[in-house]
Amino acid sequence: MPHIYVILFLFSALAAIATYFVPAGEFDRVPGPDGRETVDPNSFTQIESTPVDITDFLTVIPRGLIDAGEVVFFTFIIGGMFMVLRTTGIIEIVVDRLANKFSKRSIFLIPILTTVFAVIATLIGTPELALVYIPVIMPLMIALGYDSIVAASVSLVGPVIGFTAGVLNPINVGLSQQIVGLPVFSGIELRLVLFVIALPVGIFFIMRYAKKVKQDPIKNSLVYEEDMEKRELYKHKDNIEIRTMNTRQKFGTVAALLFALVLVYGVLNEGWFMVEMAGLFIFMGIVVGLISGLNATEISEAFTKGFREVLMGAIIIGLARSVAVVLEDGRIMDTIVNALGSVVGEMPSVLGAVGMFLAQLTINFIIPSGSGQALVTMPIMGPLADIIGVTRQTAVFAFQVGDGFAHILFPTSGYFMAALVIAGVSWQKWIRFYLPIFLVLSGIGVVMLIFAQLIQWTG
Repeated sequence: MPHIYVILFLFSALAAIATYFVPAGEFDRVPGPDGRETVDPNSFTQIESTPVDITDFLTVIPRGLIDAGEVVFFTFIIGGMFMVLRTTGIIEIVVDRLANKFSKRSIFLIPILTTVFAVIATLIGTPELALVYIPVIMPLMIALGYDSIVAASVSLVGPVIGFTAGVLNPINVGLSQQIVGLPVFSGIELRLVLFVIALPVGIFFIMRYAKKVKQDPIKNSLVYEEDMEKRELYKHKDNIEIRTMNTRQKFGTVAALLFALVLVYGVLNEGWFMVEMAGLFIFMGIVVGLISGLNATEISEAFTKGFREVLMGAIIIGLARSVAVVLEDGRIMDTIVNALGSVVGEMPSVLGAVGMFLAQLTINFIIPSGSGQALVTMPIMGPLADIIGVTRQTAVFAFQVGDGFAHILFPTSGYFMAALVIAGVSWQKWIRFYLPIFLVLSGIGVVMLIFAQLIQWTG
């Protein structure tokens, strides 16, 4: 495959060309749930075309980087903070101890961690926490004989399954049900069924790959060459006495754990997201570094080294955002959403739910945010469901499945691409691993959608 820079540049170029052929249009924005803006589904009008010319196109990548600045700088800061922790020696000592403890039953860590991450996501709706999970479990997975894809998949697949099922997820289920006028979190039974079926499937694929990697990493690991430095750094040394922490490192470890508790509290109770987490990580790196015995220069150099390691990924995030910048400049994003809704409206009722899934899957490429996609599409899909004979509960379920599993598929998803950067896994390698999982999970979702349509599920 071409380099990811080339792929994303081509996507942006195709989007720019499309602005010359796709009519411009827009929906009126009206107040929605919790004071957020949503679209008026009956207000779509064609407007004057504003195609993206060569002068405008020259600026889309810088503007993409600016628009995605929150994710870009979060990526830099988390890379720098973990480099500080590595420099203190704390991570290496902890990894050695855990690797020694789990060396004979390491495979069981995969279902345990994947399930924990999935449960968190299905209850609070934060798949972005993968950005925190990956650097924490990466050294351990490498030390136990697995690779970066195993660490990334545990951190990404589990949360995205939990997010998609959305048992009590306020971001996709709660918001979309509010928009279409359903009781919030109604229809929990079918969502639980999706969670119970999909999670073991995801775990099976991860464990199957992990076992192959452990048996023969040279032959079976998709990232064997990329992981060479990590394997050397975190290699578990059998029959060698494990280093113990000195007093300052012990206090540094306690400080790191306290910062982790503050992070959990902030995310769950204060609504913290990337800006707040990034600010906390800066102070975490400084405080833990000083307590553990590093001086100010060593901490600064560690941050700089961490920034360099994630530089390419940060640029990729901006490139991915440039696709949406082009569609917004050309004012064709609403046109695409309206057209997909019209196509679904022409389908036979038995296929209506599947059509909604395909429409939501397509839209996810250009609107990768779960809440953002709900605010744009659900005001259209709710009334459309009434017209074609699909229950609104099923329409919400189609949104969940179409939006959710693709969060870690399309390169336009900022947090996902940032996660791959932190893991050191290229998008192309990830697609080779994840595409079969995505197809199976989507197949499960489609079968359940057809079932929901046949029974006229109302929850």
